[in-house]
Amino acid sequence: MAVLLEERRGAVAVLSLNRPAALNALDAELVGALSRVLESAVSDPGVRTIVLTGTGGAFCSGADLKEALRDLDAGLALGERLAAFQKNVRLIVGCDKPVIAAVDGAAVGFGADLALACDLRVLSERAYLQEKFVGIGLMPDGGGTFHLARLVGLGRALELLLLGERIEATRAVELGLALRVVPEAQLLEEALALAERLADGPPLALAAIKHATRKSLDGTLEDALAREASGQTALLQSADLREGVVAWTARRKARFTGR
Repeated sequence: MAVLLEERRGAVAVLSLNRPAALNALDAELVGALSRVLESAVSDPGVRTIVLTGTGGAFCSGADLKEALRDLDAGLALGERLAAFQKNVRLIVGCDKPVIAAVDGAAVGFGADLALACDLRVLSERAYLQEKFVGIGLMPDGGGTFHLARLVGLGRALELLLLGERIEATRAVELGLALRVVPEAQLLEEALALAERLADGPPLALAAIKHATRKSLDGTLEDALAREASGQTALLQSADLREGVVAWTARRKARFTGR
């Protein structure tokens, strides 16, 4: 059985973690497969948006602790193992394409970190996020401290990280961690509708907005203005701008090409 499923819906790549018996816990095989498929989707010009989800009523229950303990007992280099996990976070954050997490059921530990690394999150009614590391004497290692502090503020992030409590779907929306909550039967449909809307958008502008917004969290207003001026100058010379203006004038839908 493939531990990662990949499906193309037009310009949308749907990646599904597929270890349902383990609530899609991340073992070495799944981590490696996710990296390979993410790299392929990121470099494929036919893919404009990526949806990350899980099968079997769960998003991801975090690292496979049984495998991790076996590796620890065997004296394997845990630094290399962690680097493989973190590579996926870097791929999600660093790619030019919007990445949407469609979260059903548990998104725990590194699973929560993966969801938080995505640009947007849609949750089912039974979904929850939980930075549960502290409960077993660990700390987040997939960017949880970075993303939570920026998404909800320092005080609330410390509450969620130090106490390790579940963040139910409705509270995730209230905190600004999720875009919306839908019944589980509608989750993928809702995420795909959002992904297709983004896939129809201007790729160059979406990439510039994503990177400028993420970088704006570190630096000054002057840094942000300079970044926006540079990005806008490049976009003003794009074919997508001309198409957007012509389409607006003709009152038709724009057909963006990413050039």
